[in-house]
Amino acid sequence: MKHDHIASGKRRSVNMTIDTGVVAAARDAGINLSQVAEAAIRAAAQAERNRRWREDNREWVEANNKWVEENGLPLERYRLF
Repeated sequence: MKHDHIASGKRRSVNMTIDTGVVAAARDAGINLSQVAEAAIRAAAQAERNRRWREDNREWVEANNKWVEENGLPLERYRLF
C-alpha cells in the first residue's frame, strides 16, 4: 500500500461555497461531498507537488538522460532482461 504523503490522519472543519444545484445533485445521488472534495483536493495538491518537482529538477533530469544516452546504463551488462 502506498503511503499518502499529504494526509495527516486528522480532520479539520472548513467552510466551502458550492453551487446549490451541485449540492442537490450530489445529495440525490448519495454522494458524500466531504469525501469527494477531499479526494479532489488531494489529487490537485499532488499534481501541483509533482509539477513543481519536475520544474525544480528539470535540469538534473535532462543532464542525467543525456549522460545515459551517451554512456548507456551503468550496470546494463548485468541485466537479465
